[in-house]
Amino acid sequence: MTGVRERRNVHARRGLTAGLVVVLLLVFVWARVGCRTRTRGPASVPSPSAIPDLSVTSPLNIPGGGVASADAYEVYSALYQEQQPEPLVFSDESVTDIPQVNGSCLRPSTPEEHELVDAFEAANRHSRRWEAKFAIPAGYKLISRDQAGQAQRCLETHFQNPTGCAQFKGVLHVRFLGVPGFDRTHTHALVSVVKMCGGFCGSGGIFEVEKTAGTWRRSEPSTFTRECSWMY
Repeated sequence: MTGVRERRNVHARRGLTAGLVVVLLLVFVWARVGCRTRTRGPASVPSPSAIPDLSVTSPLNIPGGGVASADAYEVYSALYQEQQPEPLVFSDESVTDIPQVNGSCLRPSTPEEHELVDAFEAANRHSRRWEAKFAIPAGYKLISRDQAGQAQRCLETHFQNPTGCAQFKGVLHVRFLGVPGFDRTHTHALVSVVKMCGGFCGSGGIFEVEKTAGTWRRSEPSTFTRECSWMY
């Protein structure tokens, strides 16, 4: 009799275990189905889009923009009033760049800053031609885009071609100036300067300037343009 009871207890325990397994499986299946049902969003919600390529969606420096406006010379003339440690050489074609950190390095947070961004992009949508109209006490040299490329090659090779590089003796950088983007009051602007010391050597940046006491000067650094400095 004892053996019969033990066999019955064993069968009962096995039946109880099997029943628990079935119950747990049902609970698991219900939880998974219920979770998917509750968390499924609308079918129309798109996945996060990739960071846009501004060179495709909003290209700059498209050839054929004509000559730069007179007010653009006033800004750079004021910024280069102080004596420079090297001869100033400017490309006669405007060039600017917006490093694409999360779409753009510029971080406007006020309506005024958004206005400057729009004005800057519009001003540099097409490349403009600079003329010898800068008022810089130390003087400067304005060269063509082809000559700018030649000067960069001379800098890169350390002037190994004495004949072709003689005209750039003493030059340390070729500067490419962007066209300033002014606000509606014409007292603030965004400007861009790229300094190249070779094909893959240089630095650049976009910064804000403001007109005070009748002259232009750099504004205090802020998060607006802080990420818009780069170096090769």
